Amino acid sequence: MAVKILSVDDETDLEVLLTQYFRRKIRKGEYEFFFAHNGLEALQTLLKHPDISIILSDINMPEMDGLTLLTKINEMRNPALKCIMVSAYGDMDNIRHAMNNGAFDFATKPIDLDDLQITIEKAIEQIEFVRAAQKDSKELHDIQADLSVAREIQHAILPRSFSLKMPQADTVDIFASMIAAKDVGGDFYDFFRIDDERFGFTIADVSGKGVPAAIFMAVSRTLIKATGVRGLPSNECMQTVNDILCGESVDSMFVTVFYGVYNTRTGEIDFTNAGHNAPYILHANGSVEAVTGDINLVLGAFDGIPYKRNRMQLEQGDTLVMFTDGVTEAENTGKELFGEARLEEALAELKGADSQHIVEAINQQVKDYAGEAPQSDDITQLVIRRK
Repeated sequence: MAVKILSVDDETDLEVLLTQYFRRKIRKGEYEFFFAHNGLEALQTLLKHPDISIILSDINMPEMDGLTLLTKINEMRNPALKCIMVSAYGDMDNIRHAMNNGAFDFATKPIDLDDLQITIEKAIEQIEFVRAAQKDSKELHDIQADLSVAREIQHAILPRSFSLKMPQADTVDIFASMIAAKDVGGDFYDFFRIDDERFGFTIADVSGKGVPAAIFMAVSRTLIKATGVRGLPSNECMQTVNDILCGESVDSMFVTVFYGVYNTRTGEIDFTNAGHNAPYILHANGSVEAVTGDINLVLGAFDGIPYKRNRMQLEQGDTLVMFTDGVTEAENTGKELFGEARLEEALAELKGADSQHIVEAINQQVKDYAGEAPQSDDITQLVIRRK
């Protein structure tokens, strides 16, 4: 099988240079090259071709630089994927940073192609060693390792600090949690600053289980954030991400998403629901209200479809409670679901509570309800309270 190599560089001349120099190996089927011009394109290519073994990445690129791409690659926890960084000789600080953060090797510009050939051959030797070791492992061990890696990916990419670094951040109280099931899924949550008054937030649930779901989760989260920080309306953000995922989706995977843009000055939220569970508003007076509005198609199913956005208003003391179906579909030993009615009752008892207390209280109630029944799905919550 050909060794698949992805070159990531915004200089198009490099594509010609590599294909010319390695033309014999390409013709013999030893190497197969793919090309991207920035980190975002590289992630899309990796999603479409998960068997790529070597990445040659420039450091300085538009939209997503090489160091950020290296971080995303590390999140995939794939020991058979080697990254060789490429930059100018005078950029040694960034090269050292890349090596300290897991790059396999580096090459300096102008590239010495003979030296690059040797570096690639060394990477291939390491990859073959890793693959041989993986092949020799027992099937059960492989499954357990895959699930363990997927759990690590899920937790590694989720925000662990719940402070917003922006003006009026003290008017918002955010907390979230994701409790992974034994069979790894692809739940995630995220929030990020857009400008001085707005931040984006999302909670999502990827279809499927295991490592493929974890990888799809990592790519989906990155695309939503990279698109959302541009300040697009929520529906345009979802439509853009959907079209990209549809173009690169593997094995008919999809993701349900609730995405919103919160204005810290007014408490107004522009949101789009892409097939996700409708959240609740816990009002300051203790009443609980389900968020209504258009429910659009999940992301990754069909491209080119329009998405409709809606608006809601959080008054002071109101709390937006978002969750995945692992909460409402948690089963007890009698196979009875926790359900939305119990969730509404539990929220009504949490009048005036801060976000962390709400998340922890709901998690405890779900755990108590399930009792000895095994957890069958990830349990994820994202709670935003306007102080």
